[in-house]
Amino acid sequence: MTDIVIAAAATDGGTAAELERLREIERAAGEPFRALGMAAIADDAPPSPAVLDGYRRAGRLWLALPDGAGPDAAVGYLLADEVDGGVHIEQVSVHPAWGRRGIGRALIDAAARPGTAQTLTTFTEVPWNAPYYARLGFRPLTETELTPGLRAIRAHERELGLDRWPRVCMRRPAADTGPAAG
Repeated sequence: MTDIVIAAAATDGGTAAELERLREIERAAGEPFRALGMAAIADDAPPSPAVLDGYRRAGRLWLALPDGAGPDAAVGYLLADEVDGGVHIEQVSVHPAWGRRGIGRALIDAAARPGTAQTLTTFTEVPWNAPYYARLGFRPLTETELTPGLRAIRAHERELGLDRWPRVCMRRPAADTGPAAG
Protein backbone atom coordinates (compact mmCIF):
# COMPACT_ATOMS: atom_id res chain seq x y z
CA MET A 1 0.00 0.00 0.00
CA THR A 2 2.52 2.53 -1.20
CA ASP A 3 1.87 6.23 -0.78
CA ILE A 4 -1.62 5.89 0.72
CA VAL A 5 -2.60 7.46 4.01
CA ILE A 6 -5.58 6.24 6.05
CA ALA A 7 -7.17 8.95 8.17
CA ALA A 8 -10.36 9.60 10.03
CA ALA A 9 -12.29 12.28 8.18
CA ALA A 10 -12.28 15.68 9.86
CA THR A 11 -15.49 16.08 11.83
CA ASP A 12 -15.62 19.87 11.59
CA GLY A 13 -15.56 20.47 7.87
CA GLY A 14 -15.98 18.92 4.50
CA THR A 15 -17.16 20.02 1.13
CA ALA A 16 -19.73 18.80 -1.34
CA ALA A 17 -16.87 17.78 -3.66
CA GLU A 18 -15.37 15.56 -0.97
CA LEU A 19 -18.67 13.80 -0.35
CA GLU A 20 -19.34 13.46 -4.08
CA ARG A 21 -15.93 11.81 -4.47
CA LEU A 22 -17.04 9.10 -2.01
CA ARG A 23 -20.21 8.58 -4.03
CA GLU A 24 -18.07 8.20 -7.19
CA ILE A 25 -15.96 5.57 -5.41
CA GLU A 26 -19.11 3.69 -4.41
CA ARG A 27 -20.50 3.70 -7.94
CA ALA A 28 -17.17 2.50 -9.38
CA ALA A 29 -16.81 -0.19 -6.70
CA GLY A 30 -20.30 -1.45 -7.55
CA GLU A 31 -19.60 -1.99 -11.25
CA PRO A 32 -17.81 -5.37 -10.87
CA PHE A 33 -21.04 -6.83 -9.45
CA ARG A 34 -22.53 -6.69 -12.97
CA ALA A 35 -20.24 -9.48 -14.14
CA LEU A 36 -21.66 -11.68 -11.37
CA GLY A 37 -25.27 -11.13 -12.45
CA MET A 38 -25.84 -8.64 -9.63
CA ALA A 39 -26.77 -5.55 -11.66
CA ALA A 40 -29.16 -4.44 -8.91
CA ILE A 41 -26.17 -4.04 -6.59
CA ALA A 42 -24.21 -2.13 -9.24
CA ASP A 43 -27.22 0.13 -9.85
CA ASP A 44 -27.91 0.77 -6.16
CA ALA A 45 -27.56 4.44 -5.27
CA PRO A 46 -24.54 5.32 -3.13
CA PRO A 47 -25.11 6.84 0.30
CA SER A 48 -26.49 10.35 0.05
CA PRO A 49 -24.30 13.35 0.85
CA ALA A 50 -26.38 13.83 4.02
CA VAL A 51 -25.72 10.26 5.17
CA LEU A 52 -22.00 10.54 4.41
CA ASP A 53 -21.84 13.89 6.19
CA GLY A 54 -23.55 12.35 9.22
CA TYR A 55 -20.87 9.67 9.43
CA ARG A 56 -18.16 12.31 9.01
CA ARG A 57 -19.58 14.52 11.76
CA ALA A 58 -19.93 11.53 14.08
CA GLY A 59 -16.27 10.55 13.57
CA ARG A 60 -17.23 7.27 11.89
CA LEU A 61 -15.80 7.89 8.41
CA TRP A 62 -12.26 6.87 7.41
CA LEU A 63 -10.60 7.87 4.14
CA ALA A 64 -7.82 6.37 2.04
CA LEU A 65 -5.90 9.22 0.45
CA PRO A 66 -2.88 9.43 -1.82
CA ASP A 67 -0.08 10.84 0.34
CA GLY A 68 -0.31 14.63 0.37
CA ALA A 69 -3.77 14.75 -1.24
CA GLY A 70 -6.92 16.22 0.26
CA PRO A 71 -10.22 14.44 0.94
CA ASP A 72 -11.57 15.29 -2.51
CA ALA A 73 -8.94 12.88 -3.93
CA ALA A 74 -9.94 9.89 -1.77
CA VAL A 75 -9.49 6.43 -3.31
CA GLY A 76 -11.44 4.51 -0.67
CA TYR A 77 -13.55 4.95 2.43
CA LEU A 78 -15.13 3.11 5.34
CA LEU A 79 -18.29 3.87 7.32
CA ALA A 80 -18.66 2.35 10.79
CA ASP A 81 -21.50 2.11 13.29
CA GLU A 82 -21.59 0.98 16.87
CA VAL A 83 -23.77 -2.11 17.12
CA ASP A 84 -24.25 -3.88 20.44
CA GLY A 85 -20.99 -2.45 21.80
CA GLY A 86 -18.91 -3.47 18.79
CA VAL A 87 -17.61 -1.72 15.68
CA HIS A 88 -19.88 -2.62 12.77
CA ILE A 89 -18.45 -1.94 9.33
CA GLU A 90 -21.41 -0.52 7.47
CA GLN A 91 -19.54 0.01 4.21
CA VAL A 92 -16.00 -0.26 2.91
CA SER A 93 -15.32 0.68 -0.69
CA VAL A 94 -12.14 1.12 -2.68
CA HIS A 95 -12.07 2.50 -6.21
CA PRO A 96 -11.23 -0.44 -8.52
CA ALA A 97 -8.30 1.48 -10.01
CA TRP A 98 -6.73 1.32 -6.55
CA GLY A 99 -7.74 -2.26 -5.74
CA ARG A 100 -5.51 -5.10 -4.62
CA ARG A 101 -3.12 -2.80 -2.75
CA GLY A 102 -4.22 -3.49 0.84
CA ILE A 103 -6.34 -0.36 1.10
CA GLY A 104 -9.50 -2.17 2.23
CA ARG A 105 -7.56 -4.01 4.93
CA ALA A 106 -5.93 -0.76 6.07
CA LEU A 107 -9.33 0.95 6.31
CA ILE A 108 -10.75 -1.94 8.34
CA ASP A 109 -7.72 -1.95 10.62
CA ALA A 110 -7.97 1.83 11.09
CA ALA A 111 -11.57 1.52 12.27
CA ALA A 112 -10.65 -1.14 14.84
CA ARG A 113 -10.78 -0.29 18.53
CA PRO A 114 -8.58 -2.20 20.96
CA GLY A 115 -10.59 -4.75 22.90
CA THR A 116 -13.63 -4.41 20.62
CA ALA A 117 -14.80 -6.91 18.01
CA GLN A 118 -15.68 -5.85 14.48
CA THR A 119 -18.70 -7.12 12.58
CA LEU A 120 -20.06 -6.75 9.07
CA THR A 121 -22.60 -8.29 6.74
CA THR A 122 -21.66 -9.34 3.24
CA PHE A 123 -22.33 -11.56 0.25
CA THR A 124 -21.01 -15.10 0.70
CA GLU A 125 -20.35 -15.91 -2.95
CA VAL A 126 -18.65 -12.69 -4.09
CA PRO A 127 -14.86 -13.23 -4.11
CA TRP A 128 -14.07 -9.75 -2.81
CA ASN A 129 -16.67 -10.06 -0.02
CA ALA A 130 -16.93 -13.00 2.44
CA PRO A 131 -13.83 -14.88 1.19
CA TYR A 132 -11.79 -11.68 1.41
CA TYR A 133 -13.02 -10.86 4.91
CA ALA A 134 -12.25 -14.42 6.04
CA ARG A 135 -8.63 -13.82 4.99
CA LEU A 136 -8.66 -10.74 7.24
CA GLY A 137 -9.72 -12.80 10.27
CA PHE A 138 -13.51 -12.47 10.12
CA ARG A 139 -15.57 -15.61 10.62
CA PRO A 140 -19.20 -16.29 9.75
CA LEU A 141 -21.65 -16.11 12.64
CA THR A 142 -24.35 -18.70 13.13
CA GLU A 143 -27.92 -17.53 13.57
CA THR A 144 -27.68 -18.18 17.33
CA GLU A 145 -24.57 -15.96 17.59
CA LEU A 146 -26.29 -12.88 16.16
CA THR A 147 -26.80 -10.04 18.59
CA PRO A 148 -30.05 -8.06 18.59
CA GLY A 149 -28.43 -5.28 16.58
CA LEU A 150 -27.10 -7.69 13.96
CA ARG A 151 -30.52 -9.34 13.74
CA ALA A 152 -32.03 -5.92 13.05
CA ILE A 153 -29.45 -5.21 10.34
CA ARG A 154 -30.14 -8.55 8.66
CA ALA A 155 -33.90 -7.95 8.82
CA HIS A 156 -33.41 -4.57 7.14
CA GLU A 157 -31.24 -6.17 4.44
CA ARG A 158 -33.98 -8.72 3.77
CA GLU A 159 -36.50 -5.87 3.42
CA LEU A 160 -34.19 -4.26 0.86
CA GLY A 161 -34.10 -7.50 -1.14
CA LEU A 162 -30.42 -8.20 -0.59
CA ASP A 163 -31.15 -11.82 0.25
CA ARG A 164 -31.65 -12.58 -3.45
CA TRP A 165 -27.99 -13.55 -3.07
CA PRO A 166 -26.60 -15.47 -0.07
CA ARG A 167 -25.48 -13.19 2.77
CA VAL A 168 -23.77 -13.68 6.10
CA CYS A 169 -22.84 -11.79 9.25
CA MET A 170 -19.16 -12.02 10.09
CA ARG A 171 -17.13 -11.11 13.16
CA ARG A 172 -13.46 -10.41 13.76
CA PRO A 173 -12.45 -10.89 17.39
CA ALA A 174 -11.32 -8.00 19.49
CA ALA A 175 -7.72 -7.06 18.98
CA ASP A 176 -5.48 -6.46 21.95
CA THR A 177 -3.95 -3.55 20.11
CA GLY A 178 -4.94 -1.50 17.13
CA PRO A 179 -4.77 1.90 15.54
CA ALA A 180 -8.01 3.11 17.13
CA ALA A 181 -8.00 5.91 14.61
CA GLY A 182 -10.73 8.44 14.92
